[in-house]
Amino acid sequence: MDLNIAGRLALVTGSTQGIGRAIAAALVAEGAQVIVNGRDATRLEAAVSALTRQGKAHGVAADLSTADGASELLEAAAAIGEVDILVNNVGYFEVREFGDLSDRHWFDMFELNVLSGVRLARALLPGMLRRDWGRIVFIASDQSAKPNPGMAHYAMSKAAQVSVARSLAELTRGTRVTVNSALVAPTWSEGVEVFLSKNAAREGKTVDEMRAAYFAEGPGTTSLLQRWASPEEIAAQIAFLCSEQASAINGAAQRVDGGIIRSLF
Repeated sequence: MDLNIAGRLALVTGSTQGIGRAIAAALVAEGAQVIVNGRDATRLEAAVSALTRQGKAHGVAADLSTADGASELLEAAAAIGEVDILVNNVGYFEVREFGDLSDRHWFDMFELNVLSGVRLARALLPGMLRRDWGRIVFIASDQSAKPNPGMAHYAMSKAAQVSVARSLAELTRGTRVTVNSALVAPTWSEGVEVFLSKNAAREGKTVDEMRAAYFAEGPGTTSLLQRWASPEEIAAQIAFLCSEQASAINGAAQRVDGGIIRSLF
Protein backbone atom coordinates (compact mmCIF):
# COMPACT_ATOMS: atom_id res chain seq x y z
CA MET A 1 0.00 0.00 0.00
CA ASP A 2 1.31 3.44 -0.92
CA LEU A 3 0.87 5.62 2.16
CA ASN A 4 1.11 8.81 0.05
CA ILE A 5 3.59 10.60 2.31
CA ALA A 6 6.51 10.85 -0.11
CA GLY A 7 8.19 14.22 0.34
CA ARG A 8 6.54 14.92 3.70
CA LEU A 9 8.84 16.03 6.52
CA ALA A 10 8.51 13.95 9.67
CA LEU A 11 9.98 14.51 13.12
CA VAL A 12 10.30 11.39 15.29
CA THR A 13 11.55 11.99 18.82
CA GLY A 14 13.69 9.44 20.61
CA SER A 15 14.43 7.76 17.31
CA THR A 16 18.01 6.51 17.55
CA GLN A 17 16.91 3.06 18.72
CA GLY A 18 13.92 0.89 19.56
CA ILE A 19 10.41 1.80 18.45
CA GLY A 20 11.42 5.32 17.43
CA ARG A 21 14.17 4.06 15.15
CA ALA A 22 11.77 1.56 13.54
CA ILE A 23 9.18 4.30 12.98
CA ALA A 24 11.81 6.52 11.36
CA ALA A 25 12.85 3.66 9.09
CA ALA A 26 9.25 2.92 8.11
CA LEU A 27 8.61 6.55 7.21
CA VAL A 28 11.84 6.85 5.23
CA ALA A 29 10.89 3.70 3.33
CA GLU A 30 7.64 5.46 2.34
CA GLY A 31 9.58 8.37 0.87
CA ALA A 32 9.25 10.83 3.74
CA GLN A 33 12.15 12.92 4.97
CA VAL A 34 12.76 12.17 8.64
CA ILE A 35 14.36 14.22 11.39
CA VAL A 36 15.95 11.77 13.79
CA ASN A 37 16.33 12.91 17.38
CA GLY A 38 18.24 11.65 20.39
CA ARG A 39 20.61 12.76 23.13
CA ASP A 40 23.54 10.46 22.34
CA ALA A 41 25.60 11.89 19.46
CA THR A 42 27.17 8.53 18.58
CA ARG A 43 23.83 6.73 18.34
CA LEU A 44 22.35 9.65 16.43
CA GLU A 45 25.13 9.58 13.83
CA ALA A 46 24.78 5.81 13.41
CA ALA A 47 21.00 6.02 12.98
CA VAL A 48 21.16 8.82 10.43
CA SER A 49 23.92 7.05 8.52
CA ALA A 50 21.84 3.87 8.27
CA LEU A 51 18.65 5.69 7.30
CA THR A 52 20.29 7.82 4.61
CA ARG A 53 21.11 4.60 2.77
CA GLN A 54 17.35 4.17 2.34
CA GLY A 55 16.27 7.79 1.84
CA LYS A 56 16.50 11.24 3.38
CA ALA A 57 17.26 11.63 7.08
CA HIS A 58 18.52 14.47 9.24
CA GLY A 59 19.91 14.24 12.76
CA VAL A 60 19.27 16.69 15.58
CA ALA A 61 20.73 16.09 19.03
CA ALA A 62 18.54 17.55 21.77
CA ASP A 63 17.51 16.64 25.31
CA LEU A 64 13.72 16.84 25.37
CA SER A 65 13.50 16.58 29.14
CA THR A 66 13.95 20.36 29.19
CA ALA A 67 12.17 23.28 27.55
CA ASP A 68 15.51 24.48 26.18
CA GLY A 69 16.07 21.11 24.51
CA ALA A 70 12.66 21.27 22.84
CA SER A 71 13.43 24.78 21.60
CA GLU A 72 16.75 23.61 20.16
CA LEU A 73 15.04 20.79 18.30
CA LEU A 74 12.30 23.06 16.95
CA GLU A 75 14.85 25.62 15.75
CA ALA A 76 16.87 22.96 13.95
CA ALA A 77 13.73 21.44 12.43
CA ALA A 78 12.58 24.83 11.13
CA ALA A 79 15.89 25.19 9.31
CA ILE A 80 15.18 21.92 7.51
CA GLY A 81 11.59 22.66 6.55
CA GLU A 82 7.97 22.69 7.69
CA VAL A 83 7.16 19.61 9.74
CA ASP A 84 4.16 17.69 8.42
CA ILE A 85 4.35 14.67 10.72
CA LEU A 86 5.21 14.65 14.43
CA VAL A 87 5.65 11.38 16.30
CA ASN A 88 6.05 11.96 20.03
CA ASN A 89 7.90 8.79 20.89
CA VAL A 90 10.61 9.88 23.32
CA GLY A 91 10.21 8.65 26.88
CA TYR A 92 11.48 6.26 29.49
CA PHE A 93 10.10 3.70 31.91
CA GLU A 94 11.21 2.30 35.22
CA VAL A 95 9.82 -0.03 37.84
CA ARG A 96 9.65 1.59 41.25
CA GLU A 97 7.18 0.91 44.03
CA PHE A 98 4.73 3.70 44.80
CA GLY A 99 6.10 4.33 48.28
CA ASP A 100 9.58 4.83 46.84
CA LEU A 101 8.50 7.47 44.34
CA SER A 102 9.59 10.97 45.31
CA ASP A 103 8.16 14.17 43.86
CA ARG A 104 11.26 14.32 41.66
CA HIS A 105 10.46 10.91 40.13
CA TRP A 106 6.96 12.08 39.20
CA PHE A 107 8.15 15.41 37.82
CA ASP A 108 10.94 13.85 35.74
CA MET A 109 8.60 11.28 34.22
CA PHE A 110 6.02 13.92 33.34
CA GLU A 111 8.63 16.31 31.94
CA LEU A 112 10.02 13.90 29.36
CA ASN A 113 7.11 11.60 28.58
CA VAL A 114 4.37 14.23 28.46
CA LEU A 115 5.67 17.79 28.30
CA SER A 116 8.11 17.03 25.47
CA GLY A 117 5.18 16.17 23.22
CA VAL A 118 3.11 19.08 24.48
CA ARG A 119 5.90 21.55 23.70
CA LEU A 120 6.48 20.22 20.19
CA ALA A 121 2.79 19.98 19.35
CA ARG A 122 2.18 23.50 20.63
CA ALA A 123 4.81 24.79 18.21
CA LEU A 124 4.01 22.62 15.19
CA LEU A 125 0.23 22.18 15.21
CA PRO A 126 -0.54 25.78 14.12
CA GLY A 127 1.52 25.33 10.94
CA MET A 128 -0.22 22.07 10.15
CA LEU A 129 -3.61 23.72 10.56
CA ARG A 130 -2.55 26.64 8.39
CA ARG A 131 -1.38 24.30 5.63
CA ASP A 132 -4.45 22.07 6.15
CA TRP A 133 -2.47 18.85 6.46
CA GLY A 134 -0.64 17.19 9.29
CA ARG A 135 -0.26 14.15 11.50
CA ILE A 136 0.59 14.00 15.20
CA VAL A 137 0.90 10.67 16.98
CA PHE A 138 1.67 10.13 20.66
CA ILE A 139 3.26 6.78 21.48
CA ALA A 140 1.34 5.69 24.55
CA SER A 141 1.19 2.19 26.08
CA ASP A 142 -1.00 -0.61 27.30
CA GLN A 143 -0.16 1.00 30.67
CA SER A 144 -2.39 3.90 29.61
CA ALA A 145 -5.38 1.62 30.21
CA LYS A 146 -4.08 -1.05 32.63
CA PRO A 147 -1.72 0.71 35.05
CA ASN A 148 0.82 -1.39 36.91
CA PRO A 149 1.13 -0.27 40.56
CA GLY A 150 4.86 -0.99 40.33
CA MET A 151 5.26 1.81 37.80
CA ALA A 152 2.45 4.21 38.65
CA HIS A 153 4.33 7.30 37.49
CA TYR A 154 4.99 5.76 34.07
CA ALA A 155 1.35 4.66 33.70
CA MET A 156 0.26 8.18 34.65
CA SER A 157 2.41 9.69 31.92
CA LYS A 158 1.05 7.31 29.29
CA ALA A 159 -2.58 8.00 30.27
CA ALA A 160 -1.81 11.72 30.08
CA GLN A 161 -0.53 11.35 26.53
CA VAL A 162 -3.84 9.83 25.43
CA SER A 163 -5.76 12.70 27.03
CA VAL A 164 -3.53 15.36 25.46
CA ALA A 165 -3.83 13.74 22.04
CA ARG A 166 -7.63 13.72 22.22
CA SER A 167 -7.68 17.35 23.38
CA LEU A 168 -5.50 18.43 20.46
CA ALA A 169 -7.62 16.42 18.01
CA GLU A 170 -10.60 18.58 19.01
CA LEU A 171 -8.72 21.58 17.61
CA THR A 172 -8.52 20.00 14.14
CA ARG A 173 -12.26 19.87 13.43
CA GLY A 174 -12.97 20.25 9.71
CA THR A 175 -9.31 20.11 8.66
CA ARG A 176 -7.02 17.49 7.16
CA VAL A 177 -4.93 17.39 10.34
CA THR A 178 -5.25 14.42 12.69
CA VAL A 179 -3.98 13.75 16.19
CA ASN A 180 -4.00 10.23 17.59
CA SER A 181 -2.31 8.09 20.20
CA ALA A 182 -1.27 4.46 20.03
CA LEU A 183 -1.42 2.06 22.96
CA VAL A 184 1.51 -0.18 22.17
CA ALA A 185 2.27 -3.66 23.41
CA PRO A 186 5.27 -4.66 25.51
CA THR A 187 8.00 -4.39 22.87
CA TRP A 188 11.43 -5.99 22.76
CA SER A 189 13.79 -3.05 22.40
CA GLU A 190 17.31 -2.23 23.51
CA GLY A 191 16.00 -0.50 26.62
CA VAL A 192 13.87 -3.47 27.64
CA GLU A 193 16.74 -5.88 27.06
CA VAL A 194 19.06 -3.83 29.29
CA PHE A 195 16.37 -3.60 31.98
CA LEU A 196 15.66 -7.35 31.98
CA SER A 197 19.38 -8.18 31.86
CA LYS A 198 19.89 -6.27 35.11
CA ASN A 199 16.91 -7.97 36.73
CA ALA A 200 18.06 -11.38 35.51
CA ALA A 201 21.51 -10.92 37.00
CA ARG A 202 20.03 -9.80 40.31
CA GLU A 203 17.63 -12.76 40.48
CA GLY A 204 20.06 -15.37 39.20
CA LYS A 205 18.07 -16.06 36.02
CA THR A 206 18.75 -15.82 32.31
CA VAL A 207 17.32 -13.09 30.11
CA ASP A 208 15.37 -15.72 28.18
CA GLU A 209 13.79 -16.91 31.43
CA MET A 210 12.81 -13.36 32.30
CA ARG A 211 11.39 -12.81 28.81
CA ALA A 212 9.20 -15.89 29.09
CA ALA A 213 8.15 -15.21 32.70
CA TYR A 214 6.66 -11.86 31.74
CA PHE A 215 3.92 -13.67 29.80
CA ALA A 216 3.76 -16.88 31.83
CA GLU A 217 3.33 -15.32 35.25
CA GLY A 218 3.82 -11.55 35.00
CA PRO A 219 1.86 -8.58 33.67
CA GLY A 220 1.73 -10.16 30.21
CA THR A 221 -0.51 -13.07 31.16
CA THR A 222 -3.51 -11.41 29.47
CA SER A 223 -1.66 -10.93 26.18
CA LEU A 224 -3.12 -12.79 23.22
CA LEU A 225 0.16 -12.40 21.35
CA GLN A 226 2.03 -14.14 24.21
CA ARG A 227 5.36 -12.72 23.11
CA TRP A 228 7.15 -9.40 22.92
CA ALA A 229 6.21 -7.33 19.89
CA SER A 230 9.01 -6.20 17.62
CA PRO A 231 9.65 -2.48 17.06
CA GLU A 232 8.88 -3.04 13.38
CA GLU A 233 5.42 -4.41 14.18
CA ILE A 234 4.61 -1.27 16.15
CA ALA A 235 6.16 0.99 13.50
CA ALA A 236 3.91 -0.43 10.77
CA GLN A 237 0.79 0.82 12.57
CA ILE A 238 2.34 4.19 13.42
CA ALA A 239 3.40 4.73 9.80
CA PHE A 240 -0.19 4.07 8.74
CA LEU A 241 -1.52 6.61 11.26
CA CYS A 242 0.93 9.13 9.81
CA SER A 243 -0.30 8.53 6.28
CA GLU A 244 -2.82 10.01 3.92
CA GLN A 245 -4.65 6.68 4.06
CA ALA A 246 -5.51 7.22 7.74
CA SER A 247 -7.39 10.46 7.07
CA ALA A 248 -10.58 9.23 8.78
CA ILE A 249 -8.81 8.30 12.03
CA ASN A 250 -8.72 11.26 14.38
CA GLY A 251 -8.85 11.58 18.16
CA ALA A 252 -8.41 7.83 18.52
CA ALA A 253 -6.41 5.83 21.03
CA GLN A 254 -5.54 2.91 18.79
CA ARG A 255 -4.38 -0.35 20.29
CA VAL A 256 -1.31 -2.10 18.96
CA ASP A 257 -1.13 -4.07 22.19
CA GLY A 258 -1.29 -7.72 21.18
CA GLY A 259 -4.65 -8.05 22.93
CA ILE A 260 -3.15 -7.49 26.38
CA ILE A 261 -5.98 -5.14 27.45
CA ARG A 262 -9.04 -7.24 28.30
CA SER A 263 -11.73 -4.79 27.28
CA LEU A 264 -14.09 -4.37 24.35
CA PHE A 265 -13.56 -0.62 24.05
